[in-house]
Amino acid sequence: MGFRLLFFIVFLFIIELYAFQAFKTILKDKWFLIGYAVISVAILIYIFYGFFSFDRSVGQTKQTMFVMGLMLLVYVPKIVLAIVLLGEDIFRLVMGSVNYFVENTNEGFLPSRRKFISQLGLGLAAVPFLSLIYGITIGKYNYKVIKQRIFFPDLPDAFDGFTITQISDVHSGSFDNPDKINYAIDLVNEQNSDLILFTGDIVNTHAKEMHPWIDTFNRIKKPEYGKFSVLGNHDYGEYVNWPSQAEKNQNFKEIKELYGQIGFQLLLNEHTFIQKGNDKIALVGVENWGKNFKQAGDLEKASEGLRGNEFKILMSHDPSHWEYEVKNDDMNYHLTLSGHTHGMQFGIEIPGYFKWSLAQYVYKQWAGLYEHLGRYVYVNRGFGYHAYPGRVGIMPEITVIELKKGDKVA
Repeated sequence: MGFRLLFFIVFLFIIELYAFQAFKTILKDKWFLIGYAVISVAILIYIFYGFFSFDRSVGQTKQTMFVMGLMLLVYVPKIVLAIVLLGEDIFRLVMGSVNYFVENTNEGFLPSRRKFISQLGLGLAAVPFLSLIYGITIGKYNYKVIKQRIFFPDLPDAFDGFTITQISDVHSGSFDNPDKINYAIDLVNEQNSDLILFTGDIVNTHAKEMHPWIDTFNRIKKPEYGKFSVLGNHDYGEYVNWPSQAEKNQNFKEIKELYGQIGFQLLLNEHTFIQKGNDKIALVGVENWGKNFKQAGDLEKASEGLRGNEFKILMSHDPSHWEYEVKNDDMNYHLTLSGHTHGMQFGIEIPGYFKWSLAQYVYKQWAGLYEHLGRYVYVNRGFGYHAYPGRVGIMPEITVIELKKGDKVA
């Protein structure tokens, strides 16, 4: 812990040094530079105070999210700036070596910093700075309805054209704008889907986080074929220190009850059938199962009594479950619906053409639709937000999936 803290402090010192050099190269005003240094030190002290005063018995609060947002807002642009100036330093070192050892000039070993490079660095740093501000003020509630049509040769005839609205990762403890949440609920209702599924993480940690929002989420209309849900990793209350196991158990009990209080039937390692006409499909719901996360999901128990040739939709919060257990299972789960990743709430996405996020270096399936041997997983980008109080590039999502009978369309 001590070594990592020392490394972190040294890293921040280097970043701050490079950022100061950029401003010093462009602006020669003594008082501006002093003011910049004082503000930078004050922000750094505040960030350190915020991290070291984090209360493990409380967990994430609006204050801790503000500190995280401030840290990203200040240091992501400064890291970009430092990378540009580091590149210039490497160039200066090479040129200085050539001048000194090859051309034997009498000039100083290192050429002076170029004003243009510092201006370029500040211009590039402005991109993440403005993006992060956008993410905090607008992006976190910039809901997108994403529609996905998926073809299955063995889909029961009655379900051809059947629609499912999926939401995931609500994280109600992070919300701060009732009007925006009501707008999102209106979007859910406007889809008029046949079935609504909620793939976990109703809170950050505590059941009480959802209490102010119960009436709001009760506005989600129950469609003809119902509303179903599963648990996510945050629903187990495992990211804080509890005074006793009894209090933790009580919180977990209350969180499970929350789903019922907003009209969703919670599936806990079990399945049910959706009947339409003379046909039916199985809806399977498992508790959380994640690589390096809680593994309470029991696929075998949830599917007990089902046959491999029955059409099945699986709700499993963490997409790593699909990667490690589901996609090659002999039971043949046709479609898995997940969430969990949030797409890291930061990335670049041009729908249909390009998407990138740090999430892809952690999860093979992190946003959107993926296929393996005719079996699919859809990863919802999340309804809410957590830790960083914003979204950049990866917007909050309401998914509408249409099931179609037939072969896959290229």
